[in-house]
Amino acid sequence: MRIIGLAGWSGSGKTTLLARLIPVLRARGLAISTIKHAHHAFDLDQPGKDSHTHREAGATEVLVSSAKRWALMHDLRGAAEPSLVDLVQKLSPVDLVIVEGFKRGPHPKIEVYRAAVGKPPLHPDDGRIIAVASDTPISAALPVIPLDAVERIVEVMLAHAVPVDDLTRDGGGGEA
Repeated sequence: MRIIGLAGWSGSGKTTLLARLIPVLRARGLAISTIKHAHHAFDLDQPGKDSHTHREAGATEVLVSSAKRWALMHDLRGAAEPSLVDLVQKLSPVDLVIVEGFKRGPHPKIEVYRAAVGKPPLHPDDGRIIAVASDTPISAALPVIPLDAVERIVEVMLAHAVPVDDLTRDGGGGEA
Protein backbone atom coordinates (compact mmCIF):
# COMPACT_ATOMS: atom_id res chain seq x y z
CA MET A 1 0.00 0.00 0.00
CA ARG A 2 1.17 3.50 -0.83
CA ILE A 3 -0.05 6.81 0.57
CA ILE A 4 -0.34 10.41 -0.63
CA GLY A 5 -2.40 13.32 0.63
CA LEU A 6 -4.31 16.42 -0.33
CA ALA A 7 -3.85 19.28 2.11
CA GLY A 8 -5.30 22.75 2.19
CA TRP A 9 -7.48 25.10 4.12
CA SER A 10 -11.20 24.49 4.48
CA GLY A 11 -12.98 25.62 1.33
CA SER A 12 -9.98 25.12 -0.96
CA GLY A 13 -11.63 22.30 -2.91
CA LYS A 14 -9.92 19.18 -1.55
CA THR A 15 -13.09 17.06 -1.56
CA THR A 16 -14.14 18.23 -5.01
CA LEU A 17 -10.69 17.41 -6.41
CA LEU A 18 -10.62 14.04 -4.67
CA ALA A 19 -13.99 13.14 -6.20
CA ARG A 20 -12.47 13.84 -9.64
CA LEU A 21 -9.21 11.95 -8.94
CA ILE A 22 -10.69 8.67 -7.69
CA PRO A 23 -12.45 7.69 -10.96
CA VAL A 24 -9.26 8.39 -12.95
CA LEU A 25 -7.21 6.24 -10.57
CA ARG A 26 -9.83 3.47 -10.62
CA ALA A 27 -9.86 3.55 -14.43
CA ARG A 28 -6.15 2.76 -14.22
CA GLY A 29 -7.01 -0.38 -12.27
CA LEU A 30 -6.03 0.88 -8.83
CA ALA A 31 -7.93 0.09 -5.64
CA ILE A 32 -8.29 3.30 -3.63
CA SER A 33 -9.15 4.02 -0.01
CA THR A 34 -9.42 7.43 1.58
CA ILE A 35 -8.97 8.85 5.05
CA LYS A 36 -10.71 12.15 5.74
CA HIS A 37 -9.93 14.25 8.79
CA ALA A 38 -12.80 16.24 10.29
CA HIS A 39 -12.02 19.25 12.46
CA HIS A 40 -15.31 19.04 14.29
CA ALA A 41 -17.46 16.47 15.97
CA PHE A 42 -19.27 14.43 13.37
CA ASP A 43 -21.78 11.65 13.47
CA LEU A 44 -22.51 9.05 10.82
CA ASP A 45 -25.27 7.65 12.94
CA GLN A 46 -28.85 8.84 12.83
CA PRO A 47 -30.77 9.37 16.06
CA GLY A 48 -33.48 6.75 16.33
CA LYS A 49 -31.44 4.05 14.55
CA ASP A 50 -30.37 1.01 16.56
CA SER A 51 -26.65 1.64 16.01
CA HIS A 52 -27.02 5.19 17.37
CA THR A 53 -28.88 3.82 20.39
CA HIS A 54 -26.09 1.29 21.02
CA ARG A 55 -23.41 3.99 20.86
CA GLU A 56 -25.37 6.46 22.97
CA ALA A 57 -25.84 3.70 25.56
CA GLY A 58 -22.07 3.51 25.92
CA ALA A 59 -20.74 0.98 23.40
CA THR A 60 -17.17 1.83 22.39
CA GLU A 61 -17.57 0.19 18.98
CA VAL A 62 -20.66 -0.49 16.94
CA LEU A 63 -20.42 -2.55 13.76
CA VAL A 64 -23.33 -2.32 11.34
CA SER A 65 -23.53 -4.91 8.58
CA SER A 66 -25.77 -5.59 5.59
CA ALA A 67 -25.55 -7.49 2.32
CA LYS A 68 -24.20 -4.29 0.66
CA ARG A 69 -21.65 -2.88 3.17
CA TRP A 70 -20.45 -2.81 6.73
CA ALA A 71 -19.24 0.04 8.88
CA LEU A 72 -17.42 0.12 12.19
CA MET A 73 -17.87 3.17 14.37
CA HIS A 74 -15.48 3.66 17.24
CA ASP A 75 -16.27 6.24 19.90
CA LEU A 76 -13.11 7.57 21.56
CA ARG A 77 -14.91 8.18 24.85
CA GLY A 78 -12.33 10.79 25.87
CA ALA A 79 -9.26 8.94 24.57
CA ALA A 80 -6.73 10.75 22.38
CA GLU A 81 -7.40 11.06 18.66
CA PRO A 82 -5.55 8.28 16.80
CA SER A 83 -2.58 9.25 14.64
CA LEU A 84 -2.68 8.93 10.88
CA VAL A 85 -0.42 5.86 11.14
CA ASP A 86 -2.88 4.24 13.56
CA LEU A 87 -5.77 4.94 11.20
CA VAL A 88 -3.97 3.65 8.09
CA GLN A 89 -3.29 0.38 9.87
CA LYS A 90 -7.04 -0.15 10.26
CA LEU A 91 -7.62 -0.16 6.48
CA SER A 92 -7.82 -3.26 4.32
CA PRO A 93 -5.00 -3.47 1.76
CA VAL A 94 -5.41 -1.33 -1.38
CA ASP A 95 -3.04 0.11 -3.96
CA LEU A 96 -3.30 3.72 -2.84
CA VAL A 97 -4.54 5.53 0.26
CA ILE A 98 -5.41 9.19 -0.29
CA VAL A 99 -5.53 11.32 2.83
CA GLU A 100 -7.70 14.43 2.85
CA GLY A 101 -6.66 16.71 5.66
CA PHE A 102 -4.01 15.81 8.24
CA LYS A 103 -2.14 18.76 6.73
CA ARG A 104 0.65 18.42 9.29
CA GLY A 105 0.91 14.65 8.84
CA PRO A 106 4.08 12.75 7.94
CA HIS A 107 2.99 11.78 4.42
CA PRO A 108 3.74 13.48 1.09
CA LYS A 109 0.99 15.88 0.08
CA ILE A 110 -0.27 18.02 -2.75
CA GLU A 111 -1.49 21.37 -1.51
CA VAL A 112 -4.87 22.46 -2.85
CA TYR A 113 -4.68 26.24 -2.88
CA ARG A 114 -7.24 28.93 -3.71
CA ALA A 115 -6.27 32.54 -3.05
CA ALA A 116 -9.97 33.37 -2.63
CA VAL A 117 -10.01 31.38 0.64
CA GLY A 118 -7.88 34.18 2.12
CA LYS A 119 -5.39 31.93 3.93
CA PRO A 120 -1.65 31.74 3.38
CA PRO A 121 -0.20 28.85 1.37
CA LEU A 122 0.97 25.83 3.38
CA HIS A 123 3.89 24.76 1.19
CA PRO A 124 6.48 27.28 2.42
CA ASP A 125 6.30 25.72 5.90
CA ASP A 126 5.88 22.04 5.00
CA GLY A 127 8.68 20.12 3.31
CA ARG A 128 6.30 17.20 2.74
CA ILE A 129 4.25 19.18 0.22
CA ILE A 130 5.53 18.08 -3.17
CA ALA A 131 3.32 20.19 -5.49
CA VAL A 132 0.54 22.76 -5.44
CA ALA A 133 -2.77 22.43 -7.29
CA SER A 134 -4.21 25.91 -7.71
CA ASP A 135 -7.07 27.60 -9.53
CA THR A 136 -4.80 30.58 -10.33
CA PRO A 137 -1.09 30.82 -11.19
CA ILE A 138 1.07 31.31 -8.10
CA SER A 139 4.77 31.68 -7.52
CA ALA A 140 6.20 28.65 -5.71
CA ALA A 141 9.45 26.71 -5.51
CA LEU A 142 7.37 23.57 -6.19
CA PRO A 143 5.52 22.44 -9.30
CA VAL A 144 2.20 24.29 -9.63
CA ILE A 145 -0.52 22.38 -11.45
CA PRO A 146 -3.83 23.86 -12.58
CA LEU A 147 -6.59 22.55 -10.32
CA ASP A 148 -8.53 21.23 -13.31
CA ALA A 149 -5.54 19.28 -14.73
CA VAL A 150 -6.71 16.04 -13.10
CA GLU A 151 -4.53 13.70 -15.20
CA ARG A 152 -1.40 15.70 -14.32
CA ILE A 153 -2.32 15.69 -10.64
CA VAL A 154 -2.79 11.90 -10.80
CA GLU A 155 0.67 11.54 -12.37
CA VAL A 156 2.25 13.60 -9.58
CA MET A 157 0.36 11.62 -6.94
CA LEU A 158 1.51 8.30 -8.31
CA ALA A 159 5.11 9.50 -8.70
CA HIS A 160 5.32 10.72 -5.09
CA ALA A 161 3.15 8.27 -3.12
CA VAL A 162 5.23 6.39 -0.56
CA PRO A 163 4.78 2.97 0.99
CA VAL A 164 2.64 3.10 4.12
CA ASP A 165 5.48 1.38 5.98
CA ASP A 166 7.58 4.52 5.47
CA LEU A 167 5.19 6.38 7.77
CA THR A 168 5.61 3.88 10.58
CA ARG A 169 9.40 4.12 10.30
CA ASP A 170 9.16 7.91 10.55
CA GLY A 171 6.96 7.66 13.65
CA GLY A 172 4.24 9.57 11.83
CA GLY A 173 1.50 10.99 13.92
CA GLY A 174 0.59 14.45 12.89
CA GLU A 175 -2.51 16.42 13.57
CA ALA A 176 -4.91 17.83 11.08
